[in-house]
Amino acid sequence: MAEDSMQEKTEPATPKKREKAREDGDVARSAEMPSVFVLLGSITVLWMTVGFFSGKFERLFRGTFWFDAVPELTVKAVVDLCFESGWFFLAVMAPVLLVVVVLGIFSNVVMVGFVIAPKALMPKIDRIDPIKGFQNKFSLQAVGELVKSLLKLTIIIYVAWKVIEGELGLIPTLYDESALRIYLYMGRVAIKIFLVSTLPMVAVAIADFIFQKWRFEEKLKMTRQEVKEEHKEMEGDPQVKSRIRNLQMEASRKRMMHEVPNADVVVTNPVHLAVAISYKPGEMPAPKVVAKGAGKIAERIREIARENGVPLVENRPLARNLYKTVEVGREIPDDLFQAVAELLAYVYRLKGR
Repeated sequence: MAEDSMQEKTEPATPKKREKAREDGDVARSAEMPSVFVLLGSITVLWMTVGFFSGKFERLFRGTFWFDAVPELTVKAVVDLCFESGWFFLAVMAPVLLVVVVLGIFSNVVMVGFVIAPKALMPKIDRIDPIKGFQNKFSLQAVGELVKSLLKLTIIIYVAWKVIEGELGLIPTLYDESALRIYLYMGRVAIKIFLVSTLPMVAVAIADFIFQKWRFEEKLKMTRQEVKEEHKEMEGDPQVKSRIRNLQMEASRKRMMHEVPNADVVVTNPVHLAVAISYKPGEMPAPKVVAKGAGKIAERIREIARENGVPLVENRPLARNLYKTVEVGREIPDDLFQAVAELLAYVYRLKGR
């Protein structure tokens, strides 16, 4: 039972896993959000430039369908006229197309930020696997996308029909109107349909983005064991780290023992603690602790001191204070300076210095 609970994906994704998913192009993205951005942007541009487009398209229609525009109806003349009309159409629609591209990019940046994922463009064998493709067609995600598409289609058809139904009474009055007036009326109705149908699509896009975000977070969740393994990879194996710490302490201890023969005095507890002090007038501003230890290390310090003729002085309060408050390589603090100075003076007198 405990093993099963360990395998449940209950832990939030770590920053490392999120970064890897982002590098693979796996982000919380809703396909509805760019569609809404593009639709709203296109409608806004068309609404603001309706007068400009009406004049341009009137010129296009007159130049294309006016019989005097083609002096001689030949294949070359028709082809030239089609090319000219096509380039004119592209030039007129270029601002709208530019807005569509910019909004498509901007909407994706708003959702997931600026992501460059070359791995997502790499060909994958499973993408062309017919069996897996058939399974994907009947997956829960595919069913959800189908329901979402049917919902959007139903909303658009219903809204379009209600708008057209409200305009049915005005259509017969267009019989005596000019072509330009009819064109403007059709454009106004089309924009109205787009605008009214976009409002519920905004709600659908927001709901879909929230769902995709939740689904993405659920997919990224990790088991406790995965979190532990990742932490171990980042921080290192605890046993290896412990071994490294032991080696570092051993190297530090060897360096410390190497300084004991050069010490001026070793203060002892007398058995449990040993602190080696060194002072070189003119080179050091104050005496410093070059080695210290307790238990076996203190015993080893005393042995090295005896072998090298370093005086051993028993002073329990001073040994305890030095051991607790002064690190190896540090100078003696002010509150212990007097006691250490007297100790060194005593040692110097013994050595005749």
